[in-house]
Amino acid sequence: MAKFESKVEEKNEVIFNFLADFNNYEKLIPADRVTQWESAPDKCSFTVEGLGHAGLEIIEREAHKLIKISSDKQTMLQFTMWIQLKQLAEVNTRIKITLDVNINAMMLPMVKKPLQEFIDTLVEQLENIPFKDLADQ
Repeated sequence: MAKFESKVEEKNEVIFNFLADFNNYEKLIPADRVTQWESAPDKCSFTVEGLGHAGLEIIEREAHKLIKISSDKQTMLQFTMWIQLKQLAEVNTRIKITLDVNINAMMLPMVKKPLQEFIDTLVEQLENIPFKDLADQ
């Protein structure tokens, strides 16, 4: 299991509404490594360069606090991801991402780096989303 934390300068409600809809995730993924992106609010599918098909679905939402995501059955690497939000001040939210991967110990060294890069990219992109513009819409 891996855990990552990020600080975003916005209300947790705005961030939650963004992350609770897979249609917004295309803004978070690296276009040079992900193709064939398709999404609906609760599900998405795409192809990752070198890894093949991946599909995700939101399996739980707790308003303004938690989004739980699972890989679909066709995805080679089975995992569950929790995105937790904690608002510390008016426009100061901490985002914690926890990834639980269902893989045997021998395979873990091979997938650890790509998973770390995935989470790092997700967190980095989240920190760069213009949430202030989204909040005004």
